[in-house]
Amino acid sequence: MTDSTVAAPALLAWVCKELGARPSIRDVSHARRNSRVWELVRPGGARFYLKVSPQPLMYERETFALRHAVPALGADRAPQLRASSAEHLALLLTAVPGRPLREATVTPAEEARAHRQGGVLLARLHAAGDLSGVRRTEAERALRAGADGADRHLRLAGDRLTPEERRLVRDLAEQLHSLPPLPLAFIHGDARPRNLLWSQPLAQAGWIDFERARFATVAHDFVRMSCDVWPDRPDLRAACLQGYGRDLVPEEQCALKALAALDAVSALVPGQAHDDPDVTASRGRRTLDRLMAGVLA
Repeated sequence: MTDSTVAAPALLAWVCKELGARPSIRDVSHARRNSRVWELVRPGGARFYLKVSPQPLMYERETFALRHAVPALGADRAPQLRASSAEHLALLLTAVPGRPLREATVTPAEEARAHRQGGVLLARLHAAGDLSGVRRTEAERALRAGADGADRHLRLAGDRLTPEERRLVRDLAEQLHSLPPLPLAFIHGDARPRNLLWSQPLAQAGWIDFERARFATVAHDFVRMSCDVWPDRPDLRAACLQGYGRDLVPEEQCALKALAALDAVSALVPGQAHDDPDVTASRGRRTLDRLMAGVLA
């Protein structure tokens, strides 16, 4: 490899063994902290991706998702797991057609179609997880866990929030304790345009990056889009939920607003983000401003 980010020799040896040949390798890591991803091309042209997870929990979550739920989306709509290595926290994945919607040049109609198909795929994913035993318990506890962590995040965020913002976040977090049981699912955990692929030749969407996948409420999986794109593009919200097959019930909308507030505070805490800290903090500040202005539904 001649790229600036070079995979370790032991990792490359593992890749060659799994693929049965030495591929050409290109660093395609994201421009953010802890991203380590390479495109692999075998002799003959077959493409794969090598991904090294930033921490064991993310490796475990993505490996579980790829083995137990993601195949329900289809081989051309999400990566398929070719091999994994706990020693290297490495995943060898098949390639998915398309490029991240955030980076693609698309028409408004194509963007809406991508979000509609993204909603269809999320519905498949949500239905694919086995919600029994401890997994159901994990999902049922997700809202309470978020609410219980509010004070800690507020304390760590320090003076990055005003007293009025603190009161709003606490009030919204407290509402999570009084909500009735909400629909549960196996969620993507980071559903947003940078992880939604769009292939223009095929006119089809796909999801990538399942390192935050877990059992939780359905509402958890719409937090990132409700903070990122939906406030300015209600047409994309409508398209996504049309593909999903239903709108969110009022109790889910209440939970989504509270979860958005907690996500925003978390984004302002230094050292919490595995993405670009400046971009993440900007997203958090924008969400809080919208909540204070009453424009984040």
